[in-house]
Amino acid sequence: MSFDPNVKIGVLGGGQLGRMMIQSAIDLNLDIKSMDPDPNAPCKHLATEFVNGDIKDYDQVMAFGATCDLITVEIENVSIEALEALEKQGKKVFPQPRALKIIKDKGIQKQFYLDNDIPTSPFVLTQSLEELHQHTDLLPGVHKLRTEGYDGRGVQVIRTEADISKGFDKPALIEKFVDYDKEISVIVARNADGEMNTYPVVELEYHPEANLVEFLFSPSSISEDIRIKARELAKKVISSLDMVGLLAVEMFTTKDGDVIVNECAPRTHNSGHQTIEANVTSQFEQHIRAILNLPLGDTAIKGASVMINLLGEEGYTGLAQYEGLEEALQIEGLHVHLYGKKLTKPFRKMGHVTLVGDHLEDLKTIARSVKESIKIKA
Repeated sequence: MSFDPNVKIGVLGGGQLGRMMIQSAIDLNLDIKSMDPDPNAPCKHLATEFVNGDIKDYDQVMAFGATCDLITVEIENVSIEALEALEKQGKKVFPQPRALKIIKDKGIQKQFYLDNDIPTSPFVLTQSLEELHQHTDLLPGVHKLRTEGYDGRGVQVIRTEADISKGFDKPALIEKFVDYDKEISVIVARNADGEMNTYPVVELEYHPEANLVEFLFSPSSISEDIRIKARELAKKVISSLDMVGLLAVEMFTTKDGDVIVNECAPRTHNSGHQTIEANVTSQFEQHIRAILNLPLGDTAIKGASVMINLLGEEGYTGLAQYEGLEEALQIEGLHVHLYGKKLTKPFRKMGHVTLVGDHLEDLKTIARSVKESIKIKA
């Protein structure tokens, strides 16, 4: 069977995930057409063709998809109705619209876990802020917008009744705060033939204010039993969705040794950026393999790694300037990825750094120093 690099792949979303996907696609002589509402999106200068358009608009997505053989996404907030129509026309759409519809709405996503015996935290759907007063039994809890939340936005911790005013007066869900031991993530890939492969479990450490991943550590320090449990749980989620593509499954390990699913993302993900240098096959190449129904790649780690998100400094908005980058580039095993964003603003994801080496604890020490030394200002 021969490989055809002339398949026309369209990607809805032109951010950094799409940019890194294109960088992997180039290795396979694949052309990527990208669509994004930002006229200066990170994909603009790398895509074979770039369309400045609204990925939530039915007509614009239909017009975009009409010129593609296969459509994929780098963000969930797209016109699923248009993708359903394109799929009915015979276009390949991966991940499938039915899976996107479940995951896009966090309320439907949580109910999906219950319906498929996938362990998750107790929750209740809310339509208004006032309704939170009826569910104080779930406090301390986390209030999440059902749709349109991303990169730490649309999530608010509600510890006591006094915090209820911080919640959302829109369709949302309140879920009981998990007394967790660690936050972990497993990325799992599945192709149309049903072949599945998971990446080793990674640990996540979040920025206390921005609610964004600040550090990622690989390999995880959890026991082998919990690692196996987490990887099998990720396979169960993607199999239950009958989804083709890449799925990032974020989980909590509990203090009694259990694993529960927090939420998932049907695409390449921040918790897989280290795979570019630290694993045999990067998550971006794996996504391409999965949607083209190619054999999935080896996910084994090549060495210990730490990933650091580079966020815009608080108090600065404007043309980005990178302080401390030259010094950081002198560090052995350090790799820098900047996302092509000209403008910085507080907590905006501007890039990431990956450190690869033999000893994770040493890398953690270096990573914390690097985090303090690189400042993105205007």
